[in-house]
Amino acid sequence: MAQPGKLSGDGSPKWPVRVAAHVTALLLRTWMSTLDYRVCYEDRSIDPVYPECIGPKLYLFWHEYILFPLYLRGHCYLTMLVSRHRDANLLTEVAKVLGFDFVRGSSRRGGDQALRQLLDVGRCRHLTITPDGPRGPRRQMAPGAVYVASRLGVPIVLMGFGYNKPWRLNSWDRFAIPRPFSRARAITSAPITIPQNLDREGIEYYRQMLENRLNVLTEAAEEWAESGESRENEMALFKARAAHPPWECRREGIAIGVDPLNRSAY
Repeated sequence: MAQPGKLSGDGSPKWPVRVAAHVTALLLRTWMSTLDYRVCYEDRSIDPVYPECIGPKLYLFWHEYILFPLYLRGHCYLTMLVSRHRDANLLTEVAKVLGFDFVRGSSRRGGDQALRQLLDVGRCRHLTITPDGPRGPRRQMAPGAVYVASRLGVPIVLMGFGYNKPWRLNSWDRFAIPRPFSRARAITSAPITIPQNLDREGIEYYRQMLENRLNVLTEAAEEWAESGESRENEMALFKARAAHPPWECRREGIAIGVDPLNRSAY
């Protein structure tokens, strides 16, 4: 939730935050729409814009590339994990404008509550986590995503992103801002099955494996974007909504098209 100083009397963000979010979303749409997007899928069924995408998934990508999916995959029944830090309030409101739901929390602030919400929402919606966020270290995966996937029994999808010569902020993650009209590339994994009810050793094994593979995919996407070369099986990547509601929720009291956090319609 937004910080108390940023809330109106009804608990919603104050109007300057809402206005700033709409302006930021407009600028983001305009800026990101100039890019040339291409993708290589290992399995196209991981993408919710295609009808063959069935069942909940947990999508992982590095924090520095959050603008990439934020622009392309709004209104795809995705719930993002966003930090409770005050700096993330605007990001949360922008994500709402662009068609994402969200859970607030991190390992440092609100972690237990966020975990409970992710386990609840993940039965009815796709989840997306930046596993090195919100404070790093850069491109090092925390174990929380593996734990969530193991508890829910949902597959993990790794997404490596890259831009051609992006601007980089002087931040812990070297946040990437693509240059207008430049190349944007994505390389995604097939769904990766995580065994249920893993112990600590099992979680650490999959954490290391996924971290290594996500780094390989990200570096490959970056090299592809820099080179401009064609790749076998590459496809145009386009902004679109989900092809259909992802699945029927079987938990009592939760129906398709209803947000399990606040019971409001999407």
